[in-house]
Amino acid sequence: MTDSLTLKSPAKLNLFLHITGRRADGYHELQTLFQIIDYCDVLHVVTTDSTDEQKDALILQCDNPALTGDDNLILRAARALRNHTGCTSGASITLEKHIPMGAGLGGGSSNAATTLVALNQLWRTGLDVAALCDIGVRLGADVPLFVRGESAWAEGIGEILTPVDLPPKIYAVITPNCHVSTEAIFSNQQLTRNTTAIKMAAFLDGQTRNDCENIVRRLYPPVDEALNWLNQHAPARMTGTGASVFAAFDREDEALDVVSRIPVDMKGFVAKGLQRSALSGT
Repeated sequence: MTDSLTLKSPAKLNLFLHITGRRADGYHELQTLFQIIDYCDVLHVVTTDSTDEQKDALILQCDNPALTGDDNLILRAARALRNHTGCTSGASITLEKHIPMGAGLGGGSSNAATTLVALNQLWRTGLDVAALCDIGVRLGADVPLFVRGESAWAEGIGEILTPVDLPPKIYAVITPNCHVSTEAIFSNQQLTRNTTAIKMAAFLDGQTRNDCENIVRRLYPPVDEALNWLNQHAPARMTGTGASVFAAFDREDEALDVVSRIPVDMKGFVAKGLQRSALSGT
């Protein structure tokens, strides 16, 4: 018997990102507001039962061969779920990649979360959302966000989530031609690590920033260029540790007009902010 499932794997934006401290284990304490958006990768998951000759194989396919290595978060998530549950089933997963990589949009974490949700259902392992989040956070701090599938205020290392109802916005997202190393940014000696914790009211008053932005702008000139260009059209901010930058609009046609005029050395898309992704009801 073969079961299959196709799920969208959404991107996210950090509407702000404050680094409030550094833990003894090297992880950073932070505050951020995660906005899930409707720009997605797609995962096609097929799993087989014990009668199949390759019942325990885990296979990842993608039109970008660089993404099919054994260390891909999709395969790591599948192995983590098997190790946690003792499940011996296998799966073949095909990834349609649309979310830019190394861009602060959470594509890898979203793929891992989508894999956990899909295989928990197909393998009938019966874990609840909290248990999936416990597995996911060991794969990446953003994974629980996507497992829960709700835009949220986040603290801790990003895993302490409080769902937040955000006003509807359309986002123009621009990605310059560079790949930002998250590890390099968080290990940079000049990174601000002592921002005072805030309440939601401070965000609503505009008293926020991205603490990584200045360092990324200095180390990666294409990100600086993208922010300068987008700021000519609307207040712009970097998401995560970059490289993508974004601006919010009330109307889709405004965002589409901006994206239609981006410089040739940049890529862009328009996305709608979501309160909940498709995963939240899976």
